[in-house]
Amino acid sequence: MDFKTLQENIKTLDKERPVIYRLNTQVEKEILTKTIKLNEEVGELCNDTLSVLKLQRKSKLEKFDKRNFYEEFADVIITTVQLANAAGVDLERAINDKLTKINQRYHKDH
Repeated sequence: MDFKTLQENIKTLDKERPVIYRLNTQVEKEILTKTIKLNEEVGELCNDTLSVLKLQRKSKLEKFDKRNFYEEFADVIITTVQLANAAGVDLERAINDKLTKINQRYHKDH
């Protein structure tokens, strides 16, 4: 199948099964925006990780500054907290609950 046919097939599929997003409130819009921003920050952290491991192409490695790697970790954490705030998530509770679950699973497996 060529790309033109693929695109036409997907257009037909989209018409038959439209996805309807209703972002009515500012909170919903903020959650979506913060989710997209978090993905951007994670992508930047991934790029810097590749640079630290010397797996990036030469032109990117020449521009790489390791201080930026630390900043990307901070960006991911800050954006995660912003998303949690927008979504009304109690991060302390979420982390404690998850750590309890991980510890229970670890002790069960060992």
